Amino acid sequence: MDDTRVAASYVRLLFEHMAAVGRAGALGTSPAAGEDFVALKRWQALLAQARDLDSGPPATFPLRLARGIAPRHFGVVGFAALACGTLGEALQRLERHHRAVYDVNPAHMRMYEQGLSIEWGVERGRPGALVDETAIASLVQLTRDMTGRPLRPLAVDFVNACPADTRPYEDFFGAPVRFGQPGTRLLLALQDLALPLRGADADLLALLDAQAEQLLQQVAGVDGPLAAWRQALVGLIRSGRTSLPELAASLQMSPRSLQRRLAAQGHGFQALLSDTRRQLAEAYLRDPHVELAEVALLLGYSEQSAFTRAFRQWTGQAPLQWRRQHPR
Repeated sequence: MDDTRVAASYVRLLFEHMAAVGRAGALGTSPAAGEDFVALKRWQALLAQARDLDSGPPATFPLRLARGIAPRHFGVVGFAALACGTLGEALQRLERHHRAVYDVNPAHMRMYEQGLSIEWGVERGRPGALVDETAIASLVQLTRDMTGRPLRPLAVDFVNACPADTRPYEDFFGAPVRFGQPGTRLLLALQDLALPLRGADADLLALLDAQAEQLLQQVAGVDGPLAAWRQALVGLIRSGRTSLPELAASLQMSPRSLQRRLAAQGHGFQALLSDTRRQLAEAYLRDPHVELAEVALLLGYSEQSAFTRAFRQWTGQAPLQWRRQHPR
């Protein structure tokens, strides 16, 4: 599991929790603004350290941590989910884009007669009880936050060994909880999937989901390490951080090392940046609801004129002319 990782926004939940219990700074420095992902090994170590420092019972630390979860901890995917109309739609988007938040084991959604099952196997290994229990408890807490209701799953399964006392888990989830199972599973009632979300916003969804969709298309279009580099670059572009050192920092490597690895793949940083921006620009321009000024901002340009000049270099056309010739 050396190449697995979680979103830095998700890791910040842990630092917020430690500050709330009076142990701010005990874990060191929170992920920086330019850091989009944290290696799984670091996440495992941080969770273990925080559990040992927390004043509550160590066995139920993940349940206490999960109570502070919010859509912002899932980054742009969380806000896109919150903008959906129903819980079922939100869960579909979370499942589709889960790699942008929690790239450990792939998630699978299956419909059964009794409800919707979200399942995680062990294809990429077992990250451990702390990681698994924090993730599942956070997801359940997020459904409660998004709907504004104390939802209870029908059942919860974990692959990890059974703790000495399962009652705190049953109290938190409000459902039967089993341990030592072949996979991790969360079973939700069908009627809960139709519940409206308290923050539904169709316009916000259209904008944010387009970003996530374009990200997946780009990652699918390249092989090997380029997929991860481009995925990280998309997040940086939205916030205007478009330099080689900033991309290197988000990937937890030195600029020189990233430059060498790009060259080994037959790419340069500026070419990768321009190609990624061009693909994003074309996706945004196909949406008539996104203004040209908004496209420029989403691509990290401070002025629309700078975006227009760059787009002419890429395509030989002005953005408005290209949009008219390529309707969605």
